[in-house]
Amino acid sequence: MRLDVSLAQKLSLQLKLAPQIIQSIEILQLPALSLQELVETALGENEALEREDDSLPDNQELSAHERINAEENGKTTELEKEREDLADTLERLEQLEAAADRDWQDFGQRRTFSDEDPKFEAMNNTAASTTSLHESLYDQFILFDPDDDQRTIGRHLIFNLNESGYLPYGIEEILESPELRGRFTIEQVTEVLDMVQRLEPKGVGARDLQECLILQLDHNDPDRGLKETLIREHLLEVNKNKLPKVARDMDLTIADIQKLIAGIVKLDPRPGARVGGDRNAYVQPDVVVEWIEGKWEILLEDRFFPRIRVNSQYKELLTNSDDPKVKDYVRRKLESAKWLVDAIQQRQSTLSRVCDEIFRVQREYLDFGESHLRPLKMQEIADRVGIHVSTVSRAIADKWAQTPRGIVPLKFFFTGGAETADGETLSRRSVKQKVQEIIESEDKRRPMSDEQVAERLKGDGLEIARRTVTKYRKALKIPSSRQRRQWD
Repeated sequence: MRLDVSLAQKLSLQLKLAPQIIQSIEILQLPALSLQELVETALGENEALEREDDSLPDNQELSAHERINAEENGKTTELEKEREDLADTLERLEQLEAAADRDWQDFGQRRTFSDEDPKFEAMNNTAASTTSLHESLYDQFILFDPDDDQRTIGRHLIFNLNESGYLPYGIEEILESPELRGRFTIEQVTEVLDMVQRLEPKGVGARDLQECLILQLDHNDPDRGLKETLIREHLLEVNKNKLPKVARDMDLTIADIQKLIAGIVKLDPRPGARVGGDRNAYVQPDVVVEWIEGKWEILLEDRFFPRIRVNSQYKELLTNSDDPKVKDYVRRKLESAKWLVDAIQQRQSTLSRVCDEIFRVQREYLDFGESHLRPLKMQEIADRVGIHVSTVSRAIADKWAQTPRGIVPLKFFFTGGAETADGETLSRRSVKQKVQEIIESEDKRRPMSDEQVAERLKGDGLEIARRTVTKYRKALKIPSSRQRRQWD
């Protein structure tokens, strides 16, 4: 059998989305801040785009081509005069910039910034970078003035702490690491670990929850010994609310145990999470719902990103230029600019229609709150608007609505539901809220079981299974009836 390499032609048909269609889809699912960034980037890269409020054209690179064409054709237009005025202005600005550079060199590093300096003001308004947990701990560790061996062990311990401040490895495992293997003893690592556990925030360097809580106990607390015993020996029973058994084992009253627990719950089980970490994420709503002149108005929040349009002077340049290279370049830029403008307009139109239908269905949520949220599926909105359900999914992706009930993601309004005895359909969120209200109003000395909550909902006309109540209770992070019980 002969094996060789050859060339062959193959004819096939494939369905592929045009790049412009792909761009429209991507723009549709962009959130507000990402769209703002895209527009600013496009303004800097495409001279055929301009802001609607610009008084002077953004295009400067191709002004020379227009001037050359005008000279060759013997034309003197208003456009050329504007270009010449712009060139003179730029020349004056370059002269001023050169003079400023000379002044800077003369003045050296003695220049001071005033509050009116825009760059200095931007620096003042820029958030400082956060220090990570490991950097903060290591800076504190150096203040102990450790020797070289302690510094090596301390660096290894600190930079192996997880984000909660725990050391997820035992001392034997640490000694087996390539950096420490065969160089140090258990006693040396234990000594350095004790130094790490004295750093702030209290509780870092612990190997488990019990050790973390004990490290945070105040040495001057008269109940420190009892709290330490409670944490070491009875933490699991306390979590299960078995207070009578704990009281018998420690020979204390239930009131004493409750007093100890009240002091322990103030401790932080994740002390490392308080240092460093990511900054808070900022949300820019895409839609604002306001009560205006007796009715709800749905407004697209587009004031924060610039309004753009195709530069009309580039259109004239495409018509008047005789240079094929210039015409080809300008044509590509104009097509790209027009596609971007159309894609943004289509995004805004689609988002507006989708939001109009969402809040038409969820009108009672705006009037009365989350308990009146109706079940809603994306297919229902797609049928109302006359678009594909995938388009609805993209239109609401990562987008937020500012309502009188708070700022919520648009996906918040899409949920399943349950039917009541009289045929009314309630959303899952509404049912969850009813479960929470029932549990909050119960007698804490005799808390209701999930079965009793289901019976209570059935009495209100809502047929919900016990396992469904359990699922909703866990989703709401509500403990079981045993854990909710308050002991006398």
